[in-house]
Amino acid sequence: PKMATVKGDLRKSAKAMEESFFARENEKLLSKLRQEAELERRRDALKETLQIKNETILDRLVEMDLCAETIAAFTVIPLVEVAWADGTMSSKERAAILNGAAERGILPGTTNYLLLENWLNMKPEPKLFELWQHYSRDLLTSLDPETASELRARTMSRTKAVAEAAGGFLGLNKISDEEQAVLDLIEETI
Repeated sequence: PKMATVKGDLRKSAKAMEESFFARENEKLLSKLRQEAELERRRDALKETLQIKNETILDRLVEMDLCAETIAAFTVIPLVEVAWADGTMSSKERAAILNGAAERGILPGTTNYLLLENWLNMKPEPKLFELWQHYSRDLLTSLDPETASELRARTMSRTKAVAEAAGGFLGLNKISDEEQAVLDLIEETI
């Protein structure tokens, strides 16, 4: 009987050890699945925000640990800066910015949307644009040339569209001198 008890205890210990091993292995697998799901979620968010179909570029942005909110701010700040270039925010500029933001997933009710609305209602401090310039330089130099080129082109085309939305002076010039100066500064930065 003592031998049977020892064998029974060994079986229980072996089973407990086995269950513990499989529990750890299952937790590792679950953790890996969660991590992969999070990366896929971030990738999808970047894809929607930037409207980029190039899978390689999306993978690089995810690898750099960039989130959609950061990229959205990166693309929206120059729009706000050019819209406020002449000291006023026209309704056309406001609509152009909000439409552009919605295309990038910044939707009414989100924190990003509320922040953007604040920037459209009251001109942000110059420090915001300075921070954007520093961040832009760092971001774009850390990206491969293809990704950096794509971000530059998209940022400039959307920013120029906002400048054109105001219609210039009496609608004669599409872009005012003040807006052009900001566009030039943005282009020099990126």
